[in-house]
Amino acid sequence: MRKSKLRIYLIRHARPLVSREGLFSKAQAEQYLKDYQVAEVEQILPQPGHLPLTQVKKVFCSIMPRAKATARMLLGEEVELVEDAMFREFENRIWGLPWAKLPLSWWQVPSRILWFLGLNQKEIESFREARARAAQAAEHLIAEATQNGVAVLVAHGFLNEFIKRALVKRGWHVLVNGGRGYVGITQLEK
Repeated sequence: MRKSKLRIYLIRHARPLVSREGLFSKAQAEQYLKDYQVAEVEQILPQPGHLPLTQVKKVFCSIMPRAKATARMLLGEEVELVEDAMFREFENRIWGLPWAKLPLSWWQVPSRILWFLGLNQKEIESFREARARAAQAAEHLIAEATQNGVAVLVAHGFLNEFIKRALVKRGWHVLVNGGRGYVGITQLEK
């Protein structure tokens, strides 16, 4: 008799309702990051087809409102929601010249690159620490899948990507790569 395969689903939250339009000063880009953390999300329609909604009794999620709201929209009120700070997004802080006014991505991309290089991590988690946290999160999801056959996480783009990498290193196979787009669902199996 063949043993059924274990599955893990990594889901990115829905699009936050916060505007990225226009030019931002450094202070405005920093405020955008704060607003993004607490923003509501847009409605999700239609429901993704490859998510096993009837099998999911518990979903892990980030402590951030956008992840919790997405989990509820996708999986309903009756599913047990397990919030854990381990599943929060990789931290970020804006780096740059305070007098400049630039598109938001011009603040975010260099700030993130410098963070990856270890040059923009003052008072926040380092990239090395964040990767270790993602590996720990992967182990947590493996334990859940081993016990219940399936594990579902609603979290964030960078975190999900590094959890996926940790799972692949541990022998899991990507069946569906949802990428880092909003409500992107990555399905892995072992």
